[in-house]
Amino acid sequence: MQVSGQTTQRAIPAAWNKRPLIISGPCSAETEEQVVQTAQRLAATGKIDMLRAGIWKPRTKPGMFEGVGAKGLPRPQQAKKLTGLPTTVEVATGKQVQDALTFDVDVLWIGARTTVNPFSVQEVADALRGVEVPVLIKNPINPDLELWGGAVERVARAGVKNIGLIHRGFSSYGNTEYRNAPMWHLAIDMKLRHPGMMMINDPSHICGRRDILLEVMQRAIDLDYEGLMIESHVDPDHAWSDAKQQVTPERLSEMLDTIIWRKEDVSSDEYHAALEKLRQQINQLDDELMQILSQRMKVAEQIGNYKRSNNITILQTNRWNEIIERAIAKGDKLGLSREFITHYLDAVHMESINHQKKIMDS
Repeated sequence: MQVSGQTTQRAIPAAWNKRPLIISGPCSAETEEQVVQTAQRLAATGKIDMLRAGIWKPRTKPGMFEGVGAKGLPRPQQAKKLTGLPTTVEVATGKQVQDALTFDVDVLWIGARTTVNPFSVQEVADALRGVEVPVLIKNPINPDLELWGGAVERVARAGVKNIGLIHRGFSSYGNTEYRNAPMWHLAIDMKLRHPGMMMINDPSHICGRRDILLEVMQRAIDLDYEGLMIESHVDPDHAWSDAKQQVTPERLSEMLDTIIWRKEDVSSDEYHAALEKLRQQINQLDDELMQILSQRMKVAEQIGNYKRSNNITILQTNRWNEIIERAIAKGDKLGLSREFITHYLDAVHMESINHQKKIMDS
C-alpha cells in the first residue's frame, strides 16, 4: 500500500483517542444482514465507539468455520455507512492487510495466533509500511511477553505510530475456569513496559462464556485498562463461531451500565496527602522486607556450606513441602491468598537455591 515511497494518508478515527474505548461486534461477519443489524443495535445504545467483525478466523482445527474471507469486507463497510461507527478487523497476512485497507477498514488488529509467529508479524508489518493506520496487537496465545513486545517493535519499525495492546488471556494447561487464563500479572508487566501505550481488555476470549464477562470487564477497568473489546451478536446462541461468549447489543449495554468506571487520579489535596502518607508506609515496609530477605539468604548460604561439607543435595523436597504447607496455613490466617504465598515462596526458593549453588560451586 505504498506508492513511490510516499506514505498513504488515512484519517485516524476520532474514536481511537477516546477513553474508555469500547469496541464491539460479532465474532464473525456471517451475513450482511447480521453485521448491519448488530451495528445498528450497538450504535443505538450510544455506548459503542468502534465496530469489530471477524473476516478471517484462524481456528485450532481444520474444518471449523474460518470466516467468510475477503468477500465479507463490504459488510462492515456498509455498517459503517449506516451507523458512522469506524471499523476494525483482524489481519494475519500481507494480503489481508491490503484487502482490509481497500475496503476502508479504520483500525487493524493482529490476533493471538499471529503474534506468536514473528514471520507472520513481519509480513503484516511490511504490508503496513507507509500506511497511516492504527494497529492493535493481541497478546500471543502462550504467556511470552518477549513475543508480544517483539510484535510491537516490528510494527513500530514499519512506521506505524498509533499502536495499542489487547489483553485476551493466555492458553495454559489445566486451566478450567477460563477459555484463556487472564494471567493479569503478565498484562500488567506489559503495560509497565510500554507506558503511554493504550491497553484494552478482551473479556470475550478470556472468558469463553458470557456468564462471567462482567466480572472480568470490571477487573480490567479496576486495573486502569483504557478500554474493552466485547463480542456482540444479534442472535448469540446461533452464531457461526464462539456462540457461548457473545451477547446481544442490549445485554452489552446493560453490562456497561453496571460497570464502576474508575479514574486514575482526582484533584483533591486531601486524597493526595493521605495517599502519600500510606505510600511512605509501604516504602518503609518494603525496605524492611528487603533486609529480612537478605538475612534469609545469608542463612541459606550457611545451610549451603553444611550441605557441601556433607555432600548433600541442594533440593530437599520434603523440607520444601513442609515450608509451603506451613506458610499457606499461616498466610490464610493473615489474609494472604494461597496463590500469592505459592508464587512468593517459589521466587524466594529459587533465589535460595541460586545462593546455595554458588556455595557448592565455590
